[in-house]
Amino acid sequence: MTLLELALYFMLLSLISVGGMPSVLPELQRYVVDVKGWLTPEDFIQIFAVGQAAPGPNILIASLIGWKVAGLAGALVALAAMCGPAAVLAWWVAEAWERFKDAPWRKAAQRAISPVVVALILSGGFILATPGAPDWRLWLIAGASATAMLLTKLNPLWFLAAGGATGGFLLS
Repeated sequence: MTLLELALYFMLLSLISVGGMPSVLPELQRYVVDVKGWLTPEDFIQIFAVGQAAPGPNILIASLIGWKVAGLAGALVALAAMCGPAAVLAWWVAEAWERFKDAPWRKAAQRAISPVVVALILSGGFILATPGAPDWRLWLIAGASATAMLLTKLNPLWFLAAGGATGGFLLS
């Protein structure tokens, strides 16, 4: 039953993940931590960090959650369920999207979806900065990282490493 739940849930996330995995982080955290209890808030943060730091796409968080929940089978099911439906939908829609590339409604849709994606990604940052009870130290790290990323052109992995080291120091 757990593998079926993983598959159905990640298939749903796949279809609503406009902007990639960061856009569905709040919902993912709510489900796997609050609803199912498969992970603790701290486990979720650690899995997110490993998924971001590992080479490759940030979609790896799906396989890490699947692994934690149901071992190798869970990892494979979660990853396939997260990638499959979105890939099929993109393939199906791509031709029509290209055919209407100059249509006014397409341009309006693209402009309208941008703030939605930004809001979804910001909500993911909120979830990561408040794994359990709100903690000013996590907000400080998140704010400093966001500010530094906006002011510099450094690779975000440097900020991830600095945030991890700062968190290790401040939260010990």
